[in-house]
Amino acid sequence: MTFFDIIKSLIPLITIILLLFGVLVLVRKYSFSLADKKFQNLHVDILHNQMIIPKKYLSLVRVKDKVFVLGISENNITLIKEFDYDENFENEFDGKELKPNFVDLLKQNLGMK
Repeated sequence: MTFFDIIKSLIPLITIILLLFGVLVLVRKYSFSLADKKFQNLHVDILHNQMIIPKKYLSLVRVKDKVFVLGISENNITLIKEFDYDENFENEFDGKELKPNFVDLLKQNLGMK
């Protein structure tokens, strides 16, 4: 095998790799932008997630003018409560000071904060 034969066999390989990379770039560029446009029209915001036990959460989700309290586990999602959304809804939680968790207390007492 000569050097020219090796070059002739590498050219199609490099061409195919470049074409696959180009297709990957196009798919990533256009597939995610289409998905983002769909979700922007839904007006869905996750206000807060709280883990209850591993793999089980309580979530506050706002959809347009409603706020839903959802129980989320590994196998299902359960609607617990539904509220009407107003601008003061988020402000009610901002004024209250939350209890610090164990890690924050430990860092504070060890002088790390």
